[in-house]
Amino acid sequence: MSDRTIRVPGATYRLQFNQNFTFSAATRIVPYLHELGITDLYASPYLRARPGSTHGYDVFDHGSLNPEIGSESEHTAMSRALAQHGMGQVVDIVPNHMGIAAGENRWWKDVLENGPSSLYAPFFDIDWEPLQPELAGKVLLPILGDPFGRVLERGELRLAYGDGHFQVEYFEHRLPASPVSGALVLRAALESLDLPRDHLDHMELESIVVALERLPSRSSTDPASVAERRREKAVTERRVRALHESSDSFRGALQRAVDLFNGTPGDPRSFDRLDALLDNQAYRLAFWRVAAEEINYRRFFDINDLAGLRMECGEVFDATHELVLRWLAEGKVTGLRIDHPDGLFDPRGYLRRLDHEAGERSPDGPRPIWVEKILTGDEPLPDQWPVAGTVGYEFMNPGRWPFRHHPKPRGDGRHLP
Repeated sequence: MSDRTIRVPGATYRLQFNQNFTFSAATRIVPYLHELGITDLYASPYLRARPGSTHGYDVFDHGSLNPEIGSESEHTAMSRALAQHGMGQVVDIVPNHMGIAAGENRWWKDVLENGPSSLYAPFFDIDWEPLQPELAGKVLLPILGDPFGRVLERGELRLAYGDGHFQVEYFEHRLPASPVSGALVLRAALESLDLPRDHLDHMELESIVVALERLPSRSSTDPASVAERRREKAVTERRVRALHESSDSFRGALQRAVDLFNGTPGDPRSFDRLDALLDNQAYRLAFWRVAAEEINYRRFFDINDLAGLRMECGEVFDATHELVLRWLAEGKVTGLRIDHPDGLFDPRGYLRRLDHEAGERSPDGPRPIWVEKILTGDEPLPDQWPVAGTVGYEFMNPGRWPFRHHPKPRGDGRHLP
């Protein structure tokens, strides 16, 4: 790798991007920031986050920009304006966790639908074999406003059909129903279907139900079973969708089945079917107050909507950094601020890999700036981290591996090594 000029920010200006302050808005003020003497824009996270997010730390998709902030062309225009004024751009990224609220995160939705057999199950820190036997192979979701039985019998949990599959709705939450539990609903529809058994639509629905019931178990994690489950699930969803579009009889039977599962408030026994369907999921719904005692996925502090990522796994690193590394290689981004690396399993290993990958992709470009954990008061920097700490929002002095830096004062007046 060739030696490269290290770009050290002289004066940074942090911009908080959201739907009220976009790339276009930032582009318009670049000349003003330059006139003030700002050398580098310090941008808040702007990858796709929870809709309406004001901060961007609840990232849903590391592979795309937040559409509320702007498009790829608008991002390029902002980067070009910065370059024209000799300014760099340091971007805040979030490797520790992802936002999982409201059913917007496709990786998390796949985990909830397929459990341990999901392709994305290894991406999250989930204990699939916790001490509570009722949670074996399941994720605890403490999202209910009351104990489960009360919520169920009030009719607040609703089964719904859409586009070939089923989901469970609870206020703003949209939770996928497992394929096998979908078979329960389709079999109920089959029983009320007003067509002869030798009718093509009747035979098609019966075939779909059998195919779903024969899917590999969600506890099967060998590659062949996982591939078969994903393939056959996609095929059956397409078949259900087509039958729903073409058959009036099926649409009516399906609606009757969904209504049957949703029960009637005031009649507790009418919710038995929905209770059984929910018990057949890769998640267990629970009262939010049990989170501290029973939660079995790593969160960001105690925030249930932010699930920890296993960044020590190569496939997780690759899937979450491809876009950012491309921006570094293209020169659109000249530095990174890493949010909470202290939550990672192996902070040192993560930073080594980030340094290596950035260098491999942009061997002749400006050296990225790794801006690390912000220390408060007398908080020390872990000795094993190959980075310098900062107090407040100052930047560390960057360097090539193994990160050389000048001493920085700590809160107690001493210096970092």
